[in-house]
Amino acid sequence: MVEEGALLWEPTPDVVRAARITRYLERLGRTGDYEDVWKWSVESPADFWTSIWDYFGVVGTRGDGPVIQGTMPDAEWFAGSALNYAENALRGHPGRTAVIFRNESGSRWQYSLGELREEVARVRAGLVRLGVGRGDRVAAYVPNIPEALIAFLATASLGAIWSSCSPDFGAPSVTDRFAQIEPKVLVAVDGYRYGGKAYDRSAVVREIAGKLPTLEATVWIPTLGADAIDDGSSWDDLRAETAPLEFERVPFGHPLWVLYSSGTTGLPKPIVHGHGGIVLEHLKSLSFHQDLGEGDVFFWYTTTGWMMWNYLIGGLLVGSTVLLYDGSAAHPDTGALWRLAAEEGVTYFGTGAPYITASMKAGVKPEGLDRLRGIGSTGSPLPPEGFAWVYSDVKPDVQLGSFSGGTDVCTGFVGAVPLLPIRAGVIPCRCLGASVESFDPSGASTVDEVGELVITRPMPSMPVMFWNDPSGDRYRESYFADYPGIWRHGDWIKILPDGGCVIYGRSDSTLNRGGVRMGTSEFYRVVERFDEIADSLVIDTGQLGQEGRLLLFVTLADGASLSDDLVSRLRTALRTELSPRHVPDEIHVVPGIPRTLSGKKLEVPVRKILLGTPVEKAANPDAMANPEVLTHFAPEQ
Repeated sequence: MVEEGALLWEPTPDVVRAARITRYLERLGRTGDYEDVWKWSVESPADFWTSIWDYFGVVGTRGDGPVIQGTMPDAEWFAGSALNYAENALRGHPGRTAVIFRNESGSRWQYSLGELREEVARVRAGLVRLGVGRGDRVAAYVPNIPEALIAFLATASLGAIWSSCSPDFGAPSVTDRFAQIEPKVLVAVDGYRYGGKAYDRSAVVREIAGKLPTLEATVWIPTLGADAIDDGSSWDDLRAETAPLEFERVPFGHPLWVLYSSGTTGLPKPIVHGHGGIVLEHLKSLSFHQDLGEGDVFFWYTTTGWMMWNYLIGGLLVGSTVLLYDGSAAHPDTGALWRLAAEEGVTYFGTGAPYITASMKAGVKPEGLDRLRGIGSTGSPLPPEGFAWVYSDVKPDVQLGSFSGGTDVCTGFVGAVPLLPIRAGVIPCRCLGASVESFDPSGASTVDEVGELVITRPMPSMPVMFWNDPSGDRYRESYFADYPGIWRHGDWIKILPDGGCVIYGRSDSTLNRGGVRMGTSEFYRVVERFDEIADSLVIDTGQLGQEGRLLLFVTLADGASLSDDLVSRLRTALRTELSPRHVPDEIHVVPGIPRTLSGKKLEVPVRKILLGTPVEKAANPDAMANPEVLTHFAPEQ
């Protein structure tokens, strides 16, 4: 067992001197430790966010309005300003490499910035021919391929609004999303490849298009080599004509894209972010927390249906080369992504926490990562053992950053920074500009105790609205119902006296045993340390103050069985490392743990099923990676 808080890495004086945040602080003439800088960034938001605009030389006009006016949820930023995301993303020397693309079949393409600008200009002209203009919506049903990035940048350049889903989403799930925003154009692939198999999606695309009454055109990308298209146009048609690349500058809060909540238990929330908020937030986060800039190769394993795709392509804003990958992380084996990073000279490697733990359990020992400086982990809490494995088996001098934030803000609230050490299981800091606090049950701020993660001051990348929510009621109910004027995020967090943070999972899936509250991440850390356990899910069925049963579901590793010895060792570990009350009443083997398409465990829907909700009503199968496993949680009749 790895002790939480064990020191794993410290920045050398050379690392601190070379860090981009150091140069920023020198420019400002600010001294002091990181915690002092963070306090300034949240207590003086107008000064801080103005400094970000100025330091990075954001392209646009700032206007003469106030930097911030109003309070959450109605704060307005940089009134009177005008800018465009694509104009900022596509600036720089035309000869530098902007994008590298790889897929699991071994294909590789790359684009210089000049070539990327030319492709964006062509597709922009094609969208104009289709009647797309400022405020129109372009929806995309595409994998993580260059065409997705190009279409997005072309859409943004027009002041039109982008929204995307991965082609592994089912038709009902996609229409639940896209029908809300009424797109004019749909860009879609005829299929995709994953895990060595081809999946034809042409029928699904036609079903989706048929349920979007505002749709005026479908543009097909023939990734599987579709025959002649008779119900739309092709990607080649869209990019057929050359044209100058122009940018429609729009107000700071003008919609850039629409992202969605998971939609597993209801209609997905259409979350709208603005051009200005995303430009400033991603410049700040990618440069100062990921320490990215020109000369870096930035990779994050993601699909276009997860906010990390939007974050990944933000690497263009800081001048990095963005590495896109389409395919399975584990094909032909678990080490696939690490080999990709070695082959492409990745300097920052991002992935979900489950991939790091899967690599650890599979005994992967990556090689050839000479250029790697940083590793990012997100999606779920990374246990201390995962931290330790990175330093023992991946690279001892890498900076590992576990980040936590969300689709809601398209960034991280808490994460790493090159100025601070890395300790097992601990997130080093609250991110600049993110006024993160932990609230106890009475709504008071607390330190060194587990509480609700809240944001007490506005951030520019908070949603400008939910689509089709003119009154703002749905937006307010989602984040501000519990603490008026304060954002409740729905996670448990402990803020340490030195500013470090530990995330304990969702606060709506807490284990409460005899008055002892505990986040599920602590439980999973104990259980999934066992070699015999591939994955797990814990559910507390208690409700309305009544203590229920504590049920542990496990997926076994190949060749393992739920023997009496394993059960005994599990119970002993949970009793000694957590508490006697956290020993499960029952342990069951299931073929898989239900997860969203972005890899998050579905604790709440399973709890509903165990309390009697029919499987078909507990979760939307089209928003899940493996809906077939849900039936294994239904109580026997």
